Amino acid sequence: MNDSPRKDTSRKDTPRNDAEHGATAWPEGNAVVYCQGAFNTTYGKTAHGLVRRSERYHVLGVIDATWDGRDAGDVLDGRAAGIPVVADLASALRLRGPGGNGPTHFVVGLAPDGGRLPDEARAVAAAALAAGLHVDSGLHDFLGDDPELAALAARSGARIRDVRRTPPRPELHFFDGRITQVQALKVAVLGTDSAVGKRTTAWLLVDAFRKAGRRAELVGTGQTAWLQGAKHSLILDSLINDFVSGEIEHAVWSCWEDGRPDVIVLEGQGSLLNPAYPGGFELLAAGRPDVVVMQHAPARREYDGFPGNPLHDLSTQIRAVELISGRPVGAVTINHEELDDAGIEAARAAITAETGLPAFDVLREGADGLCRALQPWLREADARRGPRQDPPAAVPR
Repeated sequence: MNDSPRKDTSRKDTPRNDAEHGATAWPEGNAVVYCQGAFNTTYGKTAHGLVRRSERYHVLGVIDATWDGRDAGDVLDGRAAGIPVVADLASALRLRGPGGNGPTHFVVGLAPDGGRLPDEARAVAAAALAAGLHVDSGLHDFLGDDPELAALAARSGARIRDVRRTPPRPELHFFDGRITQVQALKVAVLGTDSAVGKRTTAWLLVDAFRKAGRRAELVGTGQTAWLQGAKHSLILDSLINDFVSGEIEHAVWSCWEDGRPDVIVLEGQGSLLNPAYPGGFELLAAGRPDVVVMQHAPARREYDGFPGNPLHDLSTQIRAVELISGRPVGAVTINHEELDDAGIEAARAAITAETGLPAFDVLREGADGLCRALQPWLREADARRGPRQDPPAAVPR
């Protein structure tokens, strides 16, 4: 999907690709992120992403009474982020950012099964609109289609932006093979489950390659990456099936054409064998990665949110990816939920013994080691590409 807002009189905006259509100056404004009852759970992953990284907004605070008074970064990762957690919207409206300015955006940070908006959240979104805040939502329930919310937005001059709203069909792309023109190293970060940390690992890997002096970019495939400000992104699970491969190809190709990066990291969705959120095949088929990084939560025994559905073991999932793609899994990255320091080290050792692959906890230690582990594939891409190329002056669309 694409990125900067396309406005109409109904105030129901469709996300467009910032790199293609021209982004306004960032950050767009000061955001409060609604995550009532879900922060620090798998249903709060959109809020988690915005606490850890956001170029689109300056995040002032997170709304969740459970963690009222805590620092959001400390709750998530044990490291202060300077983002307070507050109990309710009234408290959030009193927060101030740079220059003493208050919130301008209300972002729905929930990621519930099915992408449905809870009634309580709808009421708070209505109050935010009445207060004049723009509302951005990545759920499947389109807030802009709600007559009451649309009327509130019209009265206050606010905008409702439903990130998962599919672009008009004439703007969608069909696969045409131009992926073969992309000469960057393409790394897909897939996972053994949903809500397992693929996007976070992908961003950290981008940062590590940049730190090593390489031009690296992320192709985001979900609503959270778009909300964070990924310049090249699509919302995979909102697309019409006939255009999924073409939109993936177009996002990767556009990323290559716009900046000639050395590395393009593709964010995975769901997992290949997940019964509710099967994902990964599209990225493997259309994105044509050179190598795959597999994100895994060693302490999980069942697919997230679906008791009674045992998680397929790591070796099986790696074999499935390699069989389908014809490309290797080069490393495993772990989600350390439910593990202490000793458990993390034991899990890494067990993964390497089982798979023969290096295992990293990039959230705890950064992705420099993972970056080094991918150097053989980067050297192959460098040899294919030859001397570094500058991007063309203008990209044909």
